Amino acid sequence: MPEVKAVVFDIGNVLIEWQPERFFDSVIGPERRRAMFAAIDLHGINDQVDRGGNFRDTIYAAADANPDWRDEVIMWHDRWIDMAAPAIDHSVRLLRALRAKGVPVFALTNFGIQTFEIAEPVYPFLGEFDRRYISGHMGVIKPDAEIYQQVEDDCGIAPPALLFADDRIDNINAAAARGWQTHLFDGPQGWADRLVSEGLLNQEAAQ
Repeated sequence: MPEVKAVVFDIGNVLIEWQPERFFDSVIGPERRRAMFAAIDLHGINDQVDRGGNFRDTIYAAADANPDWRDEVIMWHDRWIDMAAPAIDHSVRLLRALRAKGVPVFALTNFGIQTFEIAEPVYPFLGEFDRRYISGHMGVIKPDAEIYQQVEDDCGIAPPALLFADDRIDNINAAAARGWQTHLFDGPQGWADRLVSEGLLNQEAAQ
């Protein structure tokens, strides 16, 4: 395979756990959570935010449109940071280890404009990337081919020299179709092993 010139991290479920269902299970119980998610496409509504829609306006409009669930839907806005938690510490160490070795590290993430602003002060490592590709600012979300094209055009690195980690197979497949090297993230140890196998980190640095 071609030499890796930059490593690209997804954020949700790669660097920060993103499990809204788990959050709502803890607040309203699994049975009510299942009923709410069956009644309302909350992930689809969140995609609107990730495409650049105003976070508060989008969630409050959904709450108003679903009066039976209004208080619960508002939690998606008012307690969002509780859903985007905790950090995946080993992945954060890998990010920092790569940068310490001089490897360019990018973020490519489906993330809203305002939600990213909420997350930044809570998770300082979000400011440590060499380049950040935030879908809300780009107006397009993964796995749309356009978002990968924008990354390629901006960074100037050939697709085969980009190594991309994401937890969703559709996002991985879209990147692979463009020639990117990919890693389907299912835990930080597997990602660490991949970075070692690529010669980007040694075993000690990948701990």
